Amino acid sequence: MARRPLPRLRLGGAEGTPLIPFLRGRAFARTAADGVADVLHPLVALSRGLRLLAATGRRKWVELPGDRRGPVFTLVVACGFVLFLLPYGPLAAAISLIGAAGWAGRGRAPADSGTPGTDGAERLRTLYEALVPYFSASEDPSPLYSHGGDWSTVFDSFAFDDGGRLTRLRLRYPAYFTDGEPAARTRIEQLLYAKSGRGREYLFEWDEEANGLNLTVLPALSTSIHAQRFVTAPGETVLGFTDPSSVQRTLPVLAEPESCQESAGDAVGTGVERATGDGPETHDVPPVVWRTGPRSTEPHLLALGQPGSGTTTLLRSIALQALPHGEVLVVDGGGTGEYACLGGRTGVLAVESGLAGMLATLEWAGHETERRLIGANRARQLGHAPPDDIQRPLWILLDRPSVMSHLAAADGRTDPQELLAVPLRHGRAANVRVVVADQLDAAEALSDAVRRHTRARVVLGPVSSEQVTAVLGAPPHTTPTPEVPPGRGYARLGAGPVHRLQVPATPDPYDEAVSEAERQAVLRLLPAPDPAASQAPAPVGG
Repeated sequence: MARRPLPRLRLGGAEGTPLIPFLRGRAFARTAADGVADVLHPLVALSRGLRLLAATGRRKWVELPGDRRGPVFTLVVACGFVLFLLPYGPLAAAISLIGAAGWAGRGRAPADSGTPGTDGAERLRTLYEALVPYFSASEDPSPLYSHGGDWSTVFDSFAFDDGGRLTRLRLRYPAYFTDGEPAARTRIEQLLYAKSGRGREYLFEWDEEANGLNLTVLPALSTSIHAQRFVTAPGETVLGFTDPSSVQRTLPVLAEPESCQESAGDAVGTGVERATGDGPETHDVPPVVWRTGPRSTEPHLLALGQPGSGTTTLLRSIALQALPHGEVLVVDGGGTGEYACLGGRTGVLAVESGLAGMLATLEWAGHETERRLIGANRARQLGHAPPDDIQRPLWILLDRPSVMSHLAAADGRTDPQELLAVPLRHGRAANVRVVVADQLDAAEALSDAVRRHTRARVVLGPVSSEQVTAVLGAPPHTTPTPEVPPGRGYARLGAGPVHRLQVPATPDPYDEAVSEAERQAVLRLLPAPDPAASQAPAPVGG
C-alpha cells in the first residue's frame, strides 16, 4: 500500500496567504520574549547571586565549629547594629548587597553541582556513607560526616560520564583529619578508588589549607607516538610523554590520525593539530625530558618493568636519540637479538650478547672512562678545552644485567656489574652515560653501585603503588591500573616529581609482527652502515 505524501505548507499564491499572519505573529512573539528576557536579565542575575551568597553563607556557617558560632553571630549582629546607627548605613549596606549579588550572579549557574540524577545521587550518598568512619569523630559536636547526613554539604562539585560513573569530585573534610600522614591519605584514596570505579587512573590533589580533596579521572596517554627525531638540544633525551599538567613544555610530534583525534581531546590534552590527511599528524605534546651532561645531577638511568612492559623499547629509543650526538655501546644480557638493527652502524661501537664479549666490552668501557678523566684533567691543567673525543658522549646500554651476573657466577668469572663501578662513579665527569634495564623481579640482583648511582628511574608495566614507591623512592600521584599497554609506566628524575609515562613506540624493525609504519619509522632513524665494519649482522626475525 503506497504512503500518502505529507501536505506541504505553501507560502506563495492564494493558498499561502492565510499563513503569513500566523508566521508573523510567531516571529513577533519570539522577539517579544527575547526582549522580556533582556529586560529581566538583571533581576535574574540578582536572584542567582543572592541564592549563591546564601548558599555560601550557609556552608561557611556549617563549617564553623560549635564553640565559634556564638562569637561569630554576636559579631555579625554588632556590625549590623552599627550600620543601622550610621547615617545612610542601611542604604549603603543594601547597595553593597545588591552589588555583591550582581557580581556573584553575573555568570551562569554551574550545571554539574545541581541535581545529579537518581543514579548519581545514590552514588554520592553511598560514597558519603563510606567516608563517615574516616572523617568523623565522637568528640565533634557538629560533624561534617555522620550516618544519614546530607552529602550535598561536603561535595562542592562533581561530574559524571555517560555511564553514570564519577569523573570529577571536590569534597571537604574536617580540619582534624590527619591529612599530613601518608597512611591516612592512602586509606581515603583507596576508598575513593574502590567506590568510584576500578580500572581507571585517578588523580588526587590534596588542599591542606582549605581542607579539600579533588578527585579527577585521568584519560589514557596516547600510544600512537612512534620513534622520530624530537626537537631537543644536545644532552636532552625524551623518555616518553606525560600529562599536560605535569610539565611546562611541549614538543611537536607525529602520531597516527586515529589516535591523534583521541589525544587532541583527552589523551594528550594540549595537542594542537597542524596537518591533516591520511598520514601522520603533528601535535604538541608534553614530554618527560632527561637531561644529561657534566652539570646533570642524574647522569645514569635505571629502568625496571615486567616482562613485555617495554624496557627494551625504551633502550632502543634512547639509543636512536643518542647516536646523532655520541657513541653507543650495547650489551644485550638477555641474548634475544632485539638490538641487531644497531650492529654495524655508524656510532655503534659494539652490540654484545655473549659472556666473553660482554666482559671484554665492559672492561674496555672502564678503561675508556679512566682515559677520558685523565685527558680532561690534563686539558684543564693546561688551560685548554677538552679534546673532541672526550666531549663526545659515550652511552653504555645494558639490558638484563642480572642474567649476565648469573652466567658469570656459574662460569666462575667476574661479575659484569662490578665492571660498571668506574663508569657509574665517574661517568658524569667523563661524559659517559649508563642506562640499565632489567625485570622488576630481578631488582634485588642489581649491584649496590647500580642502585646507588642511577638517580633517574623508570618503572613500566602493570605495577602496584608499593612497587612504584620501592623503585622511584616516592609514591605515584595516581592510582596504577592492572592492565596497561606496553611502554606505560612512571618516571622520576632525581628528587623531582613522579610523572606518568608513555614510551614512544620503537620496536625491532626486523620483527615480522611489527606494523610497516613503525618499522619504517625506526629504519629512518638508523644511521648509515659503518664502512669500517667487517661484517653486518644478519636480520633476526621475530
